[in-house]
Amino acid sequence: MPNKPTIAVVIPAFNEAASIGKVVAEIPKTVARIVVADNASTDGTAAAAQKAGALVVHEAQKGYGYACLKALDFLSADPPDVVVFLDGDYSDYPEELSLLTDPIQEGTVDFVLGARHAQGREKGSLTPQQQFGNALACTLMRWLYGSRFTDLGPFRAIRWDRLQQLQMVDKTYGWTVEMQLKILRHQIPYREVNVRYKRRIGQSKVSGTVKGTIFAGVKIIGWIIKYYF
Repeated sequence: MPNKPTIAVVIPAFNEAASIGKVVAEIPKTVARIVVADNASTDGTAAAAQKAGALVVHEAQKGYGYACLKALDFLSADPPDVVVFLDGDYSDYPEELSLLTDPIQEGTVDFVLGARHAQGREKGSLTPQQQFGNALACTLMRWLYGSRFTDLGPFRAIRWDRLQQLQMVDKTYGWTVEMQLKILRHQIPYREVNVRYKRRIGQSKVSGTVKGTIFAGVKIIGWIIKYYF
């Protein structure tokens, strides 16, 4: 990708009014569009995102994948070269975006995952169940697919044309692992880069509840095993 790519950021958000403005404000100005997919929030998330300068689309059906797909459908009218995904809870560091997009711009890879390495994680930013689930999932991907992934982090960048090739379908907890599995299956060049990670603002809708943790774990492991067979 010899010329400077156009970059769009997608932020799925459900009840993140307290954090979404901070996230949008810290995204580098080199980004062409910031799309917040408001996932049926009830706390003013959409208004806070618009005030911060983001474009807002609405998805009434709750689910991380639903929100991402809605944002991508919006972007398809005028596709960017690269799409960056990050969370709206202020746990990622938006200013590190170039760590993910630079390798794509250089043409060496088409997908870059921001790995939340131990040295860069704020204490308590990942729950014990999240750390265990990540380790288990990445171990299974290594055994079954020969993967080099060490994380399922939400902060990631991918070329638009490659993303279309993946034909993403998961609507809920399996979105991130589906993307990584299809990267492996399609043998798309990828890289991990270390990124920092901090305690989120507010409570996680997934790892913050027993139900969410169980459902996410079952969905992720299910994707890894069923996609292999």
